[in-house]
Amino acid sequence: MSVWDDVVGQPAAVEVLRAAAADQTAMTHAWLLTGPPGSGRSNAARAFAAALQCPQGGCGHCQACATALAGTHADVTVVRTEKVTISIDEVRDLIGLAQRSPSQGRWRVILVEDADRMVERTSNVLLKAIEEPPPRTVWLLCAPSPQDVVVTIRSRCRGVALRVPPVEDVARLLVQRDGVAPEVAEVAARAAQSHIGLARRLARDPDARERRDRTLRLASSIRGVGDAVLAAADLVEVAQAEAKAATADRDAAEKSALLHTLGADGGGTLPPSLRAQVRQLEDDQKRRATRAQRDVLDRALLDLLSLFRDVLVVQLGADVALVNASHEEAVRTLAESSTPEQSVHRMDAIAEARTRLEGNVAPLLAMEAMAVALRPQA
Repeated sequence: MSVWDDVVGQPAAVEVLRAAAADQTAMTHAWLLTGPPGSGRSNAARAFAAALQCPQGGCGHCQACATALAGTHADVTVVRTEKVTISIDEVRDLIGLAQRSPSQGRWRVILVEDADRMVERTSNVLLKAIEEPPPRTVWLLCAPSPQDVVVTIRSRCRGVALRVPPVEDVARLLVQRDGVAPEVAEVAARAAQSHIGLARRLARDPDARERRDRTLRLASSIRGVGDAVLAAADLVEVAQAEAKAATADRDAAEKSALLHTLGADGGGTLPPSLRAQVRQLEDDQKRRATRAQRDVLDRALLDLLSLFRDVLVVQLGADVALVNASHEEAVRTLAESSTPEQSVHRMDAIAEARTRLEGNVAPLLAMEAMAVALRPQA
């Protein structure tokens, strides 16, 4: 057993991180782990944090390893955001924490899973802490690519690039770790395009598989502008419902806990100072819901991209496996009714919709523009 067991399909990256953990006298104090969504960069960072704390360099079964991997180690702080961006106040808190010596471990490790969600002003606040860290502090930043982090930060970090793991490796992990049937694991891994978290969800959640199938069926249902508008509304409605389901109970529990802490859970009018705290919580919850909806829509767009990738594969006669083998009939129908140029145009429209969502364009408008571009061309 080892802390690296769940870092799938990344032998080169694991070798670099394992060597660094073994030779802590030559440790770098700031690391940037990059890789596409689903490559396991967060898992790799957590494993590295555990290896740094472990006296044996990551045995996987001691208390240091277990608590670091579980996120409960006193000297390993994991930062992830469910909002659109990481705030400057959150980064200032981290900088203060970074100045403290480890309380029980070998290092104070600060792992920022969404380093790409810091705006430039926030990144500049973090810069000095990374330039001049205390002797026993290690920063681990994760992002999809080096370009997603400002140049001043990435130039001061040691980079480790992760790749998309092979489908076979992801399927094997689902079988070994989650007890998924091999045939289900392979279909889920391929449909998720080797995104480990999504593959696990598809393999274990029939509702998630149905939502994905529903998204893929939209491409074949669009015949004109009217169909496109309805399909766009359907996509946004599904995203809103899924985001609400994921956040509603948590939002209510957070608000109830805050009111209880403020001594205001009995009802009545709150004084202005307490109303401000409740309003701040509600604003944070709205930002979290906004990100959740965007993430769901982005996943749907990636599913549609995979569909038209398959269509293009068939049109070009390429000898590669289909991502959506269970939708092969629909793929071949779309391939026969369009040209490779039209498939590329549709893929460009989907990519543009993703860019618009990142730019805070209203989701319905972005989806409508994309869906209109997916309709059959005369």
